[in-house]
Amino acid sequence: MNRTFRTALVIGSALSAIIAAPQAMAAGTLDGSVVDATGTRALQAAQVTILELGRTTSTERDGSFRFPEVPAGTYTLEVRYVGAPTETITVTVPETGTVQQTVALGSADDSILVVGQLANQASALSRKRAADTVSDVLTRDAIGQFPDQNVAESLRRLPGINVLNDQGEGRFVAVRGLDPNLNATSLNGVRLPAPESDVRQVALDVISSDIIESITVKKSLTPDMDADTIGASIEIETTSAFDREEALYTARVEGSYNELSNELTPKGSFDFATRVTEDFGVSGGISYYRRFFETDNVEADDWTDNDSAIYPEEIQYRDYDVERTRISGTLGADFRVGETTELYARGVWSQFDDQEYRRRLILKVEDALVVGDGSLVSFYDGPQAAGDDGEYELGVERDVKDRFERQRIWNVVVGGETRLDSGWFAEYSASYARSSEKEDGSIDPAVFGRDFSGDSQRIDIDFAGRVPTLDIAGNGRTFRDPSGYELDEIEYTALSDSVDDEYAVTFDGGRDFFLDAGTLTLQGGFKGRWREKRYNFDVEFWETDDFTLADVLGVSTYRLAAIDPVPNYDGVRRFFDANRDAFELNEFDSGVDSALEDYTASEDILAGYGLARFENSALTVIGGVRYEHTSNDLAGNLVTITETEDDEFFTVTPQTAEKDYGFWLPSVNVRFEAAPDLILRAAGYRSLVRPGLFQLAPHVELNEDDEAAFGNPDLEPYEAWNGDLSAEYYMSSNGAITAAVFYKDVSNYIAEVDVDEPGVFLGTSFEEATIPINGESAEIFGVELGVSQALDFLPGLLSGFLVQANYTYTDATGSVPDGDVTDLSSVTDYREITLPATSKHTLNGVLGYEKGPVSIRLSGTYRDRYLDELGGDPEEDRYVDDHFQLDLSARLRLNEQVQLYYEWVNINDAKYFAYNNYGGQRNLLQYEEYSWTMKFGARLNF
Repeated sequence: MNRTFRTALVIGSALSAIIAAPQAMAAGTLDGSVVDATGTRALQAAQVTILELGRTTSTERDGSFRFPEVPAGTYTLEVRYVGAPTETITVTVPETGTVQQTVALGSADDSILVVGQLANQASALSRKRAADTVSDVLTRDAIGQFPDQNVAESLRRLPGINVLNDQGEGRFVAVRGLDPNLNATSLNGVRLPAPESDVRQVALDVISSDIIESITVKKSLTPDMDADTIGASIEIETTSAFDREEALYTARVEGSYNELSNELTPKGSFDFATRVTEDFGVSGGISYYRRFFETDNVEADDWTDNDSAIYPEEIQYRDYDVERTRISGTLGADFRVGETTELYARGVWSQFDDQEYRRRLILKVEDALVVGDGSLVSFYDGPQAAGDDGEYELGVERDVKDRFERQRIWNVVVGGETRLDSGWFAEYSASYARSSEKEDGSIDPAVFGRDFSGDSQRIDIDFAGRVPTLDIAGNGRTFRDPSGYELDEIEYTALSDSVDDEYAVTFDGGRDFFLDAGTLTLQGGFKGRWREKRYNFDVEFWETDDFTLADVLGVSTYRLAAIDPVPNYDGVRRFFDANRDAFELNEFDSGVDSALEDYTASEDILAGYGLARFENSALTVIGGVRYEHTSNDLAGNLVTITETEDDEFFTVTPQTAEKDYGFWLPSVNVRFEAAPDLILRAAGYRSLVRPGLFQLAPHVELNEDDEAAFGNPDLEPYEAWNGDLSAEYYMSSNGAITAAVFYKDVSNYIAEVDVDEPGVFLGTSFEEATIPINGESAEIFGVELGVSQALDFLPGLLSGFLVQANYTYTDATGSVPDGDVTDLSSVTDYREITLPATSKHTLNGVLGYEKGPVSIRLSGTYRDRYLDELGGDPEEDRYVDDHFQLDLSARLRLNEQVQLYYEWVNINDAKYFAYNNYGGQRNLLQYEEYSWTMKFGARLNF
């Protein structure tokens, strides 16, 4: 065992000896729960205080609270919850034994704390207020009130969140200006591994929001938390049977219509939570969503210039038709064992199927004659001037992609918590999680091509707007003749299989000391995580003669330009399956590409910590240190290509590497209630993020010119020192004003460098290479502002309005290698960039109305541009343009059992636009439009 880790265990043992010291027993125990006055729901995060003793606690998710070792006497119990009047109750604690006290908040005639937007807001603000760390919360009802299709889109409503879209749907989450790889995501306390082969971050579009009870974004860390995040720890919880006082059975039936696809698609879900006995309950749910949609896309690449024009050497017009099916399920059981122990078992399973058809018209003009007139550029396949004897060529490809991809995420966790009246407590769990992504049999793509030279072809493209206009100005009949486009090759994905498994065990133990000044808690614990990620890729390149586009002719649904003729969706697959013997396998290309990306990587993390916590009615301080030790075993392939006069061949050499390192990670969090409604917070902590396993794996691609692309087992983890200050003012009714500032100093930021001089890496000689390395530091500074308020002080019907808004300013800069590198060991030239995925300004706003059975919400989200990818120099960097989107939801409650709802997503038809600044102008890299989606349905309560 590592010496430093042994030291951490010694510290933990010493802490255990300290907290085992004898302590005088108090006379009795005050036990109770907080519920809404209708008796429907337990209220989590209500603040309960014994005023005479200054002892404070927050209710658990089942609404329970417990004060052990309370001296005998009569006390005033104060209970506070956002959106409800403060309740004070007199209780008498006996000299021995336990007294029970249930506190009901709100009105028995009003479900304001249970149903609707006001209940959502009250629940989220109460949890934020009670939290030990800087955090933001979404509750189940709050998710339901937004027209969101998945967890990622729900999160975009919170401060400091930027959601990166894929095909118009939220997919990855960036927090406080940091790459999504720098976040950590857990589901029911279990860290989620990533389905994709080459990233750490979890694509949150895999998980349906229908099965989620709450999402908490923790922006500061305590020693008992995993320290592998710099952005935030995103904690997703499903339903517990003890969350509610009454049984819950809810069904949703929904139809969804996308304007571009002109398709009506189904969605349905069923959820339940019930207590079988007072001490045993079960909960669960299932959700199904099938979505058809279309995307019209234009992409341009390799921008260059001549004497008359700035133009791309390749333009692609892309027509997407996509079917996505998301199935999610959860099942859980909760047990109470006596008065001191609760046990639980929870499982979650989610499957995301993505069937994508893509047809492309690809124009390759790098060898064409190019003549420009302002934004209008003409491309010719032959000379246009007397005396010009040059040879020119226009390449045209028309291809089809038929890809089916399945992602799965599932986990199971068993655990429990024991709290004794003596002050001792323990929490424990064991879990298993698996994520996978698989393709087998995808055609990606089948390419039909034709080269024009001296055929009087002329293509005019006007780049004045975001969408370049296309005009076939010469010999259009030949250009559109499908019989002239012969099959070049079929790229057939025989297998793309990424699997990521993780086992974990956790134990936290400690003791509360009940002092006159407050409660002192000494706590320690350990956690073990054992992870293995593996990726197997097998691709085949097939060729045949006498097969043209005319044999599989289809019709496009594209609206941005005339791109016909195009292949149909499945004609290539049907012909390929029926005539496999007529195709010839390119064994060389298939073998090389199949070996390049294969890798396996294991990552074992052992952690131990110790902390002290002091809490009274005004002040909470949590400080301590965590130690995490990481061991990696890595395996990949070195692929070497050798070319002779008569032939070429390749060799595959397995490569292995090992890595061990450890970090001490101190942290402190302070929460101070400066006034009954004013919370001040401060936090400082050290954290890390480990390199991606694909980046670490010792894989090498080496071509016949000794040009190489490497993984780098010597990569060090990102390290960060983080600081937060915040103030939260909770208004007398249902509302709050919040402000926060944050700072992060990140070292060992990882960037890819191009080495343009000969060298040796991983024992392999190269002439040129691309290698990920640890670069200079990065700094992030930001401000978050938020306000939410129910306007119930207005007269009459106006009292139903509520508003929510938040704004985040982020200044995130870092240094990356500037240009090519000649010596990997001494990179000296750096340039400063804004960090990828960082929007300087993000703004979310909501105008809601809720009165009686009617609930309406208009929400808008805005972010400004962000750097998406680095180019060879600054003017080739890729940026994603500003995004503003409006969504509307409306609900009508017919009675206690039936609610109708309507949602209108992307009302303003927000587009996606990416560009570079080559030549001092904004140039198209990618444009997409999706139009709007409407949903309508009914929610039934039983």
